[in-house]
Amino acid sequence: MNLMSPRTLGRLAVDTVRAPRPTFARLRALELDLSTLWQALLLVVVLSIVLAELVNMYLLATIGTDAQPTLLLSPFFFGVIQLAFLLISVFMIHRIGRAFRGTGDLADAMLAVTWLQFVMVCLQVVQGVLLILMPPLAGIVMLLGLALFFWLLTNFVAELHDFHSLGRVFGMILFVLVGVALGLSFLLTLAGVTIPR
Repeated sequence: MNLMSPRTLGRLAVDTVRAPRPTFARLRALELDLSTLWQALLLVVVLSIVLAELVNMYLLATIGTDAQPTLLLSPFFFGVIQLAFLLISVFMIHRIGRAFRGTGDLADAMLAVTWLQFVMVCLQVVQGVLLILMPPLAGIVMLLGLALFFWLLTNFVAELHDFHSLGRVFGMILFVLVGVALGLSFLLTLAGVTIPR
């Protein structure tokens, strides 16, 4: 299978939405090395930034300078933050899963995060097209994308660590997210950072 073929990638993305666990199992069977996974992770980050910048350009051209930009930071810093977030996600999926007696390894955790991000980039393309053709639907796709993100993440983690209960995996993900959010809030408070109103 030529994984780099756009047709193959597109078919795999559709298969992922239809059947997340079996499709992720097929990707794991490819046994991609860490070097390849690093390149893939960097590529999806770049694609995400390029798409966001294109949306910014379109909004500024059609709505004007008062339009709310998609990226509040420069593309470079946004990319650094996104990459850092994805790497932290890889580490947490691997370590927390193993703490609960999961069987997945670090490379497969990186595969899960990279492929999930790729599917989200595909959804980002759909949202961008709808923003041009049917703007009201773009917001609906964003909400559906959030639900899809958690659904795919839950299935990927379950398949990665050979967990059987999707409900427990989803609960664990929410617990970790709440813990991380509270931790960041505490650190920001200590640093004297306040959220503007």
